Amino acid sequence: MATPHSATDAPAAPAAVKILIAGGFGVGKTTLVGSVSEVAPLRTEEYLTRASVGVDDLAGVDQKTTTTVALDFGRITVSPELVVYLFGTPGQERFWFMWNDLVNGALGGIVIADTRRLETSFASIDFFESRGIPFVVAINCFHNTNTRTPDEIRAALDLDPQVPMLLGDVRERAFGRDLLLALVDHLMELAATPVG
Repeated sequence: MATPHSATDAPAAPAAVKILIAGGFGVGKTTLVGSVSEVAPLRTEEYLTRASVGVDDLAGVDQKTTTTVALDFGRITVSPELVVYLFGTPGQERFWFMWNDLVNGALGGIVIADTRRLETSFASIDFFESRGIPFVVAINCFHNTNTRTPDEIRAALDLDPQVPMLLGDVRERAFGRDLLLALVDHLMELAATPVG
């Protein structure tokens, strides 16, 4: 006769960590989530239509045909005890109200910037800074188009010296991994720093 299993026999649910991925319109948020997620990412993309003319600024991304209207979602299982959930924000200003809900419970964030349009990253950086949420900055080097030095980019973004900044291509899984590891290192450094 089989003995009934107690609740203590059941495996513990893994701890969940939420990471928010933000940035301006067309900087690569959906691409980053897709490049690192172990599952097919949930995407809420819609085609750009004539209704977005004059509303969405396509300067520098004139080949873009779709846009995220709610969020992107991906998952990475680090171990049986730890799962990372990735939430990509919509980039257009008219959808920024959703960021306040998406940020709830986030441990940290990644801000993606495009050197051709650095100003589109200012709102994301301000969002994390104003809420005291640690973040790292990913400079997405589209087809090696970056013509600025890291120091020039850091100065243009007015980043605090302790905020990690990495340059790479968000289409590459290895770069996405490096961003997540840099965020973990940053969070650990902040946790070890005495408050005072």
